[in-house]
Amino acid sequence: MQQLAPPKPFQSYSDLANLLAHRGMQLPDRARTERKLVQVGYYRLSGFWFPCREFIRDPQNNVVMCRVSKKPLRQDSFVPGTQFDAVFDLYLFDKKLRQLMLDAIERIEIHVRSVIAHEVGYHDPMAYQDPGFINPTQTRNYTDKSGKQRNIWSEWLKRQNDQINRSREDSIEWHRRNHKAMPFWVVVEAWDFGTVSKYFEILKGSHQNRISRRFGIANPKVLKDWLQEINTLRNRCAHHARIWNQVSSNPLPVITGDAYFQALSLDANAVTRLYGLIAVLWYLVKAIGSNSQWIHQVADVIDSKPTLPGCPYTALGFADESGFPRKHFGI
Repeated sequence: MQQLAPPKPFQSYSDLANLLAHRGMQLPDRARTERKLVQVGYYRLSGFWFPCREFIRDPQNNVVMCRVSKKPLRQDSFVPGTQFDAVFDLYLFDKKLRQLMLDAIERIEIHVRSVIAHEVGYHDPMAYQDPGFINPTQTRNYTDKSGKQRNIWSEWLKRQNDQINRSREDSIEWHRRNHKAMPFWVVVEAWDFGTVSKYFEILKGSHQNRISRRFGIANPKVLKDWLQEINTLRNRCAHHARIWNQVSSNPLPVITGDAYFQALSLDANAVTRLYGLIAVLWYLVKAIGSNSQWIHQVADVIDSKPTLPGCPYTALGFADESGFPRKHFGI
């Protein structure tokens, strides 16, 4: 086994502030800089100042790309004008976005669980235990790339049973104490978003179609892909991970011919970044509650993005630097 290189040496908060200043970051309030490094951590904040670092360039002044990530390589030095306070404002901006995303995701998760429980539980209150409701291709054993025997349905069933067993929801506890079988509309209270999205993915097409139509979506694959990407966003938000400039390798599908998506005209950058997810979340939130003001809150936060070198609106998926495109959303 190859021996690991030694870790970077430990540095005090004062040493870390000195390092930032040495690399060209402006620290208008040295005491505040150290206080924020204490509160949040140097490494966590480094993800927010990373885009502010100078590019590595070849003798012809071309940006050098990483052979592995295919992204530009960076120097340790910062672009002139990079201020610590603006970096921390970007951190707070990202936090506000995460909170708003979780607000919408909560509404969607609860509603999707309710719709699935109604549309599938109608046929059998215990349908969540029955592979007869699942696409047969998802119930067969197969061998993965590592040679391990797998079964998607069995793995999903174990996951949801574990969640039910861990749950302390009042309704689940009542059924447990009274030795009553738990109907579909009870057990979904124990499901997390990943369990919800995976169950929808492996359902038979007839059930997927009925559930999708409840959201005005004719093609269930669109809803499947949306739920998967929303689940990824949900996990990032729940674990306080950065979202403002993340990019996905799975572009979001849009509903062809739908007036809403035609007005937005999302390009290839948008459907792999947060803007595309905001558009999808708003489509679903509107389907759940037409009086929601969520998009107004999102627009206000987006328009408050701090000005910082290397941190444009395009990193959020927007087409230009004019801020949130309110007119496309009718706000």
